Amino acid sequence: MTLPLKTRHLTNARATNFYYSFVFLPAEKRRAIEAVYHFARRGDDITDGSLTREESGKEIAEYRGALDECFAGRGVTPELQALAKSIQRFKIPRQPFEDFILGLEMDLNGIRYKTFEELLLYCYRVASTIGLISIEIFGYRNPSAREYAMNLGKALQVVNILRDLESDARRGRLYLPQEDLDRFGIRPAEITEGRYSDPFIELMQFECDRASSYFDRARECLAPEDRRAMVAAEIMGAIYWRVLGRIRARRYNVFGERVRISRPLKFWTAMSVYMGREWFR
Repeated sequence: MTLPLKTRHLTNARATNFYYSFVFLPAEKRRAIEAVYHFARRGDDITDGSLTREESGKEIAEYRGALDECFAGRGVTPELQALAKSIQRFKIPRQPFEDFILGLEMDLNGIRYKTFEELLLYCYRVASTIGLISIEIFGYRNPSAREYAMNLGKALQVVNILRDLESDARRGRLYLPQEDLDRFGIRPAEITEGRYSDPFIELMQFECDRASSYFDRARECLAPEDRRAMVAAEIMGAIYWRVLGRIRARRYNVFGERVRISRPLKFWTAMSVYMGREWFR
């Protein structure tokens, strides 16, 4: 069995928010996180909408098979070999990987979410799981680091959903819960068509406040003795916190030009967090 993982070097990933959190890690941990990143990105490729249902099902089966190989200490590509080595070196449990794949299948099945609780399960599977894997690599002393990782992952994923609302909707994926759309009187077609209105602003403010609440929960769970070990995660949190702030600064208008922050600002943010600045102030 082979899995055609695309070769992506970390130095070519500067356009992503992940690069700026990886860059300050010690070499061994950076290589391990990069291996996880490659594996997760391959999963994202499967769900990008370009494959037929039959093709994507086959790809997911091969993806699970690749995971089997990694947990058996093998890998058929350099990227998978690196992941297998990282799993053994840092004793990463399998369950977060399995849950991540379940999240990919939720995307492939085109699941629409009726409630926010249902959406949170998706956020856990596609984002919190990566956090749970990552903290094993970073190292931690307080078990509260797990709650930190889960809450931060949910915060980041909600920000992702809000930032990419228009592009996802045009691909037939609308992640916002139906109960929230109903609450503010928004029809799915209004988002697909990019209609910016007062009810839409109210909906977005409501969802942004939710994202903020998960950032708050994550910070409350981060024990003082683990703050330094979690600096890479904190950099990621700081960058997404700025993305959330940019959405608010645009009065929640996520239509048209994609909400983003510049590379220099990302690097400055990463440096600030690395030097100990409290990014959420």
